[in-house]
Amino acid sequence: MKYTSAEAGKLVKKLEEQVRDLRSREIKSAVFHAASTEDPEKLRPEYHFSEVQTKLEKIQRDIRTVKHAINVFNTTHTLPGYKNLTIDQVLILIPQLSARKEKLRKMAARLPRERVDVLMSRGNIIDYEIANYEIGAAKEAYEKTVEELSSLQLALDAVNTSVTMEIEVE
Repeated sequence: MKYTSAEAGKLVKKLEEQVRDLRSREIKSAVFHAASTEDPEKLRPEYHFSEVQTKLEKIQRDIRTVKHAINVFNTTHTLPGYKNLTIDQVLILIPQLSARKEKLRKMAARLPRERVDVLMSRGNIIDYEIANYEIGAAKEAYEKTVEELSSLQLALDAVNTSVTMEIEVE
């Protein structure tokens, strides 16, 4: 069946939820308590060990299949308009750009000369922090990084919601 990356990601979450639910039911029904005065057979919850294990193995195999397909897709498909960057490279680049954006945001917001916090001062001496770079250049770099990051995220969103891959799950 054909899935987009977004659909495949949702399928993985659905399958992982099925595993959690099955394990939760297994924990509740694999062992039970009965008082010595009670008939355990009347209290015994329905539980079939081999059936539950088979279901868990099948769902986990499907999770591996889908995640592998996503990984192959991400390593073999390039993001249109981005110098032949594969999707997995873009997934690494986005956090790098996000960190750069945050650093540049702080640098661009700095005043050329800022008074150090009064609590940090020594007596009557006033300390200043002085920017040792061009704040305007930091602002330009920040704006360029914001634009690049936004453009990259939009392009990735477009691929994730439009390009399909073939995934065979049982």
